[in-house]
Amino acid sequence: MADDSQRPIIVKRIKKGGGGHHGGAWKIAYADFVTAMMAFFLLMWLLGSTAKGDLKGIADYFNTPLKVAMAGGSGTGDSSHIIKGGGRDLTRSEGQVMRGELPTEKRMINIKAAQAELEKREQAKLNDLKGRIEKAIAGNPALRQFREQLLIDITTEGLRIQVVDAQNRPMFASGRAELQPYTRDILLEIGRTLNGVENKLSISGHTDATPYASGERGYSNWELSADRANASRRVLVQGGMDDGRLVRVVGMAAAVPLDRNDPFNPLNRRISLIVMNRQAVDAIDRNGAPAETNPAVHVEHAATAGSAS
Repeated sequence: MADDSQRPIIVKRIKKGGGGHHGGAWKIAYADFVTAMMAFFLLMWLLGSTAKGDLKGIADYFNTPLKVAMAGGSGTGDSSHIIKGGGRDLTRSEGQVMRGELPTEKRMINIKAAQAELEKREQAKLNDLKGRIEKAIAGNPALRQFREQLLIDITTEGLRIQVVDAQNRPMFASGRAELQPYTRDILLEIGRTLNGVENKLSISGHTDATPYASGERGYSNWELSADRANASRRVLVQGGMDDGRLVRVVGMAAAVPLDRNDPFNPLNRRISLIVMNRQAVDAIDRNGAPAETNPAVHVEHAATAGSAS
């Protein structure tokens, strides 16, 4: 039997891990949990600080399929069908916009603000045009003497430019549509100024209440006022005004007097040019040409006879 001193000595060393059988995985899990909680609280803070309308817009964005939002039409995002699912999109306050569908009463919240901004810009353009016309007249010695015969104001239809008769300085030959030389110069200058304007235009001719000797059955103030409006149109076009922007050229006879208290006043004999705003053009497209607006005139008080002046 061998001596015990000859036996090999075996030393067993035990490695102790820091995490037991889990190792360090719990640290990674805990870090992911803390990151998720931070993102969650950040989301809650953003939702709490966002306006209600913005929240609705965000919800509608995610409820509207991308294909339907970009192309429109019926599809999986048709919110009118419960099976197809989907929801509200950003172009309507309810449901999805169908191709060819008529506009509904419910619009986006900011559509009125956009329309108001558009009207404000258009009004600024008309005011600028008014100033340029007045400056051009004041800077032209030949036209400056006729300043009192030029009435320029802003109406509900747009910028109105009226060239009126004076007692001893008529615009046309008596009873005819032949322009006086100074009237032609005035209209040529106005035509040059309107050359760069994109708005639609309207021209109307007016007379006083003096009737023709032949009465209303023959050539009357209606024909005379229409002929004078067309004669003015030709001169304005010669001055550079784009004839394609005209939407109406009408003769009003004495139906809309400038001075309703005196229908025979020479001021009632005039040519009225209106640089129309968008609302006036839309009204014509929907209902035809409306009566010319004048805050001081009511059509029901107009005289029915025409003028030979």
